[in-house]
Amino acid sequence: MLVTLLTLLLSFSGTLLGQLEDSELEDDVDLADFGLDIAPRRVPRQVKTIITKETKPHIQELSIKTTIISRYAFTAVYCSLLNRYPAASEGVFQFQIPANAYISNFTMIIGGRVYQSEVKPKEKRVKQERGKSGTKEPGDASPEPEVEVFRMAAKIPGRNRAVFLLTYEELLQRRLGRYEHVTSLRPMQLVSRLSLDVTIVDHSPITDLEVLPLRNGKSNAAANTATAPKPPNIPAKPELPITTVIKNEKNVCKITFSPNIIQQAKITTSGILGDFVIRYDVQRDMGIGDIQVLNGHFVHYFAPKDLPAVPKNVVFVIDTSASMLGTKIRQTKDALFTILRDLRPGDNFNFISFSNKIKVWQPNRLVPVTPLNIRDAKKFIYMLAPTGGTNIDGAIRTGSSLLRDYLLGPDSSPNSVSLIIFLTDGRPTVGEIQSVAILGNTRSAVQEKFCIFTIGIGNDVDYRLLERMALENCGMMRRINEEADASAMLKGFYNEIGTPLLSDIRINYTENSVQYVTQNLFTNYFNGSEIVVAGKLTNESAESLHVQVTASNNDKSIILETDVPLRNRQIDTEKHVKLATSAMATGVRALGTDATQKLGVALGSVAEDFVERVWGFLSIKEGLRSRLRSQTSKDREGHTQQATNLSMTYHFLTPLTNIAVEKPEVLTDGTMAPAPTITPGAGEATSPANELPGDTDDREPQTPDRDLNSQALSQSNTIGKVVRRPTKKFITLSKTSADGDPHFVVEFPLSKLTVCFNINGEPGHILGLVSDHKYSGVTVNGKLIGAPAPPGSHKQQRTYFSTITIVVDKPQRAYIEVTPKKVILDGRDRIVLPCHSTVSVDSGALSVAIVGNSNVTVTVGGNISFVILLHQYKNPAPYQRDHLGFYIGNNKGLSHNCHGLLGQFLYEEVGLAELPAQGDTKPSLVLKVKNRSVPVVQKSRRIYSGTQSVDCWFARNNAAKLIDGEYKDYLMSHMFDTGDWPHGTNRV
Repeated sequence: MLVTLLTLLLSFSGTLLGQLEDSELEDDVDLADFGLDIAPRRVPRQVKTIITKETKPHIQELSIKTTIISRYAFTAVYCSLLNRYPAASEGVFQFQIPANAYISNFTMIIGGRVYQSEVKPKEKRVKQERGKSGTKEPGDASPEPEVEVFRMAAKIPGRNRAVFLLTYEELLQRRLGRYEHVTSLRPMQLVSRLSLDVTIVDHSPITDLEVLPLRNGKSNAAANTATAPKPPNIPAKPELPITTVIKNEKNVCKITFSPNIIQQAKITTSGILGDFVIRYDVQRDMGIGDIQVLNGHFVHYFAPKDLPAVPKNVVFVIDTSASMLGTKIRQTKDALFTILRDLRPGDNFNFISFSNKIKVWQPNRLVPVTPLNIRDAKKFIYMLAPTGGTNIDGAIRTGSSLLRDYLLGPDSSPNSVSLIIFLTDGRPTVGEIQSVAILGNTRSAVQEKFCIFTIGIGNDVDYRLLERMALENCGMMRRINEEADASAMLKGFYNEIGTPLLSDIRINYTENSVQYVTQNLFTNYFNGSEIVVAGKLTNESAESLHVQVTASNNDKSIILETDVPLRNRQIDTEKHVKLATSAMATGVRALGTDATQKLGVALGSVAEDFVERVWGFLSIKEGLRSRLRSQTSKDREGHTQQATNLSMTYHFLTPLTNIAVEKPEVLTDGTMAPAPTITPGAGEATSPANELPGDTDDREPQTPDRDLNSQALSQSNTIGKVVRRPTKKFITLSKTSADGDPHFVVEFPLSKLTVCFNINGEPGHILGLVSDHKYSGVTVNGKLIGAPAPPGSHKQQRTYFSTITIVVDKPQRAYIEVTPKKVILDGRDRIVLPCHSTVSVDSGALSVAIVGNSNVTVTVGGNISFVILLHQYKNPAPYQRDHLGFYIGNNKGLSHNCHGLLGQFLYEEVGLAELPAQGDTKPSLVLKVKNRSVPVVQKSRRIYSGTQSVDCWFARNNAAKLIDGEYKDYLMSHMFDTGDWPHGTNRV
């Protein structure tokens, strides 16, 4: 998916670069350069003055495209900067992204060259370009502010342009009954062409859609999740931002916002337009929830409605230290007065204030909600007076003791929900001040009997302490910025957790039918929220998945269960994903910008596996939370490694990874430093720009997608050696291979025997084919896809290799990822190559040669080579899938300790023996492998795309006894997993 995105992004960069070469940038100011094609008399003098006086590079185009598929948002940002002057100038790309989102790609195109980012594991305490808008320390999984700022500065040569491409992904959270999507529009200057396009596609009809007025300032932004539902007496809807167009068609909604430069100036001349906010919900039915299935993964959205509220026992613990004086305490009191009005009959509550001293409103008890108790509580709140220090430890232990004793008493309802709401604006200064000790005391006091929800106000708060305190005690943490409206934030946060509907929720699936399931046990479910669970299916061909939800509601237990038809859900999910990708590719043609349209194509390609990406996103979030609340360094390291591996797999910039990108070198005269010299070999010619090198296969006419890929390929001329090769269709190499269904063939030259076996894996399984990470540094993994069996076959399904990755760690880390459509080479630079072209690239540790629509040869260090055959179908039958075959060409550089399904046999000798007949049975043959006797029968296998047939000795039952261990031992956790085989090497 990332490969597709990068290919498409680079493709339209090729178009842009061609335009740059054809244009001349003049010294004199021309308003057409700024996108103003209207008559000069219609340009306000103020706008003309602003744009003509600019000395820094001007933003010619800022295009932002988001597609939300079933609450998962893909966003691509395209920014074009123009440096009109002869001298080089620094261009700054800066964009605010939601704190909950992960960047998945960043690319720069400057001076005709592509600079592709790379995500790497973060070294401890190493800064990265992604800056937080808070005081978060790099590497900490501490709580995050509402937005994060991605900033990249780079020199732009004189009279040139720079393009910045950024993509990020986010799972929207449901709060107060609606999802909210926020796009920051703060380019810091007027923009010639500004466009925002948001497409929402959901399995269920979209309801309650609302686009808010542009929201500016931290106080408004801070309230993005805290605004309570509108009272029914509010009449008209808020006015839409200027030029906003909404098209809502049941399951698809398209919102566009494209103010021209004059309309922007009417809003603000600073370029800080604000946040473009969309809120919506989807129609949902009472029951098990919405389950979507795609390519071996599932995601389950559960948000029941129309349930009676569960009574709650709540203790408010409020900081009244001296730092709360003024606005903070006034806004806190205002919020508490509102919260008191929202308490329900049946609830029980109490208040504790703390500074140096700790005051309990109603000692040793919780009181029911009555008019008299509400009146007395208001008096207590009104009399709160800030003074003294901050005794966090004492306050939490006092509140916990109060609530715990109440729950043990006779007045407590067994099915009520109990919680502490803790608010502070500072760090501990009185009593225990060590975070570790405070957390330990809190765990001892809570005893897993209730949850703690923490709120921090301002900049002088130990947010890491509050986050851990909430996570370790089944709660949530909320941050309120110094300038924010604390009253609105507090009211909103209480509204989120003020109406519990269920407790002790457990979501179970058919045993042994799912794996790697994200969190499926939840302490509480609050009205207006949503529970999301994702996982992998162990058997994609299974007919159904049994789902059971158990929970408690007030005085009764609830059990919801059903059988989900997996095939029908797969078809439904594919249908609305296809709808989404089509909308992404074509839905913005009215905006008229080529960049925006191709961003849609790029996003559509990535989104085709959105269910798996939801699983990856949730798994990383869960790993970070587990890491934060881990009690031992061993546990912390385990969670850190798991989350880091997933971040690398999905190319996410997370708190555990860094994004690295080479910056262009600009000479003192304002021009780009020369590109690396490309030296063709003898008899070879480099291809001209924007021309497809060596594409001699004319069996199929070029399609638009192929044209895009050819443009992407032309850009790689500045990155690695790209030269023409003659077309050849047949190759000679070792029979040792994995091809077809897949059928494994192993050639033993010393023994003059050929052995074959099948591996009946499941779609989605990743098999370790060659594992020599410790020695030669080479690892090869293959991912399986599924297809129905042909009519009349005895099999239920067939599997094929859809992706092969070759990872090299010596002398430096590099990898090649091959699919039937494209090859991504990540060595010195990142290059995306289409498989329909004939081309070769040398990238230091790795080199790759592609024979168009035929095969890919990968060479490592000169003495290791692998050949990957491309099996493609023009008009595939239902049981056919484009797939790959893997052959080992030269294994001399692999060590004798090499392992994997194929690697373990490279230096082995085997023998054939005959077992004597017993009774009426005929003599049988066995293969002697490492003191093991493997029953075999003679078979024939077709290899090399069916051009040759080979006789081999076939081992049954997933190669039992032939391979070390069993085939499940060779399942890898992800495509770049270089882990050793669990039982050691094949050398004895």
